[in-house]
Amino acid sequence: MNLSGIDHIELYVGDARQAAFYYCTAFGFQIVAQGGQETGLKGRRSLLLAQGDIRMVLTSPLVADDPAAEFVRSHGDGVAVIALEVDDAEGAYEELVRRGATAVSAPARYADGEVAVTTAEVTGFGDVTHRLVQRTGPRTEFLPGVFRMSDVDPAAPDLLKVIDHFAVCVPAGELDTVVRHYQEVFGFSQIFEEYIEVGAQGMASKVVQSPSKLITLTLIEPDTSRERGQIDDFLQWHGGPGVQHIAFTTDGISATVGALAERGVRFGSPPPAYYDALAERVTDLAVPVDELRHANVLVDRDHWGQLLQIFTESMHVRRTLFLEIIERRGALTFGSGNIRALYEAKNRELTGVA
Repeated sequence: MNLSGIDHIELYVGDARQAAFYYCTAFGFQIVAQGGQETGLKGRRSLLLAQGDIRMVLTSPLVADDPAAEFVRSHGDGVAVIALEVDDAEGAYEELVRRGATAVSAPARYADGEVAVTTAEVTGFGDVTHRLVQRTGPRTEFLPGVFRMSDVDPAAPDLLKVIDHFAVCVPAGELDTVVRHYQEVFGFSQIFEEYIEVGAQGMASKVVQSPSKLITLTLIEPDTSRERGQIDDFLQWHGGPGVQHIAFTTDGISATVGALAERGVRFGSPPPAYYDALAERVTDLAVPVDELRHANVLVDRDHWGQLLQIFTESMHVRRTLFLEIIERRGALTFGSGNIRALYEAKNRELTGVA
């Protein structure tokens, strides 16, 4: 069973066209395909967005009993499917179910000439499922017969490159259970863990990663013996476990942040004192501190290099899902040294306090 990478993600949203307008206008995605009743996608409408190596499907229910409708009622707009690329979808599906995954959708094949795609689905965490995707032949179609491909602008610049990781919030007491699920069922390894204190708040985090190193989940649970914090808020507002943020990579974070800000993207801002002490905490900065301060970019260092990151404000009424823009200059970890600055920035966003 070779889980070789992320094929695509699918968000269930209240209005796919409105969400697509936001992601295209603000983040530079393009609509590259669409599906609905007219293409045999019953009960829903979907738009496929793309940029770099990122493929993101936005799906809205058209009928009240569609599973996407229940997801949106329970969680609001959010990540519902993390699709994994495999060599053999049917074989991977059978193996995952044998190991303890719950079956969601049996293998189905879609073909048009030399292009063939086989998919199957199993449970992941909470109401998020994993779609197993096997592609053969030319990759000119996303899902033959179900999505109608569109013309795109080949000259459009790619601000974002790939999905680096997902940050997932789980209820207190469930972190180890979810970690074991990914280890025993999916064959992931735990590559990192830490306990994080921010003032009177606390949380535990563990990171699991596929053998290919291209599928990474940062799992977080709140410490309910401490003061209530943002992880507790996410779990309440989202209605249970789910993806708190998606991290997208970029090659030049300062320029990317500037371009996104011009498009209307709003970012969290760390306290001014963060940059006063940055040069002492991270020596030999990869980007001048004045440039980082101007862009509100955070920096951390591990044994392998530096990590530059920034977080958007949430674009949803529930204040749940947001995005991370990340540039890795050798670093392999996830910015532990920036947790306090992130929390302070999110607190200002949620409370409106400057």
